[in-house]
Amino acid sequence: MKFTAQQIAAMLGGTVEGDANCEVWKLCKIEEGEPGGLSFLANPKYTPYVYQTKASALIVAKDFAPEQPVEATLIRVENPYLGIATLLKAYNEMQLNKKGISDQAFISESATLGEDCYVGAFAFIGENVKIGKNVKIYPQVYVGDNSVIGDNTTLFSGVKVYCNSMIGNRCILHSGVVIGADGFGFAPKEDGSYDKIDQIGNVILEDDVEIGANTCVDRATMGSTIVHKGTKLDNLCQIAHNVQIGSNTVMAAQSAVAGSSKVGRNCIIAGQVGIVGHIEIGNQVTIAAQSGITRSFKDGVTLLGTPAMDARQQKRNYIYTRNIEDLVKRIEALEKELKK
Repeated sequence: MKFTAQQIAAMLGGTVEGDANCEVWKLCKIEEGEPGGLSFLANPKYTPYVYQTKASALIVAKDFAPEQPVEATLIRVENPYLGIATLLKAYNEMQLNKKGISDQAFISESATLGEDCYVGAFAFIGENVKIGKNVKIYPQVYVGDNSVIGDNTTLFSGVKVYCNSMIGNRCILHSGVVIGADGFGFAPKEDGSYDKIDQIGNVILEDDVEIGANTCVDRATMGSTIVHKGTKLDNLCQIAHNVQIGSNTVMAAQSAVAGSSKVGRNCIIAGQVGIVGHIEIGNQVTIAAQSGITRSFKDGVTLLGTPAMDARQQKRNYIYTRNIEDLVKRIEALEKELKK
């Protein structure tokens, strides 16, 4: 789809300098600009590319003052970074604006779908499933019996939602996400083998939750595993049975929370963090990458290391550890002097 520079300026509340009728139909980096492309300048270090780019139009700040002739049409806005973010959002919405039910999808007769839903080929929707308005279910998605999906939620290809799961409004589940698989529960027997403990609970995802590709949220043994409103989980995370994640918490890739632990709201959990089971992490806690959380912590702390502790103390400990060889040599020298 083609847009003129004037149309884009109107969308962003900006003004045009140059050919207002020049057409663009793709977004590109300023250093890789091509005819028909639209790019932007937000970081001053990329300014030299303004005079070299082949892009047809550039989004720049209102106060940008070129020092050389510029071939591209300039679209001047208050905040170029925010402007391009607005366009990316609009572009993505157009790309993902799918409607209709594929003839190759299976939808149980007892399931109900709201208005303007999309269901792709080979998707499966089980008994008594309730799906809200404007929900997008991409090909090869499985939605188990008695599950509920709220309005404006998107399930990308390959998402698996086990029975009795509850997913809120405006959630996004990326490819490979598994919601409601059995929690890891096994009882050891005298002969060294294990008996499986049946997991009969469910998973609840509240509104505005986004979950990255290949992340798993396990069903509770009893009750519910809950991811509260606005929380964002990266790719390849593991949320175990009966865990609760507070609202607006973010978790980076390869992090995991073991069974029955609670993480507070507005926490920041970096990559490869491990949290043991049956503990509580307070609100507004920051956990650095590769930290191991072995006990409960109160609100507002920043944690680092394994076992994790206050980041300032851990940094001091690291300095001591780094100098331990010199300290040992000094102690040995003092011992020799004492013997003399």
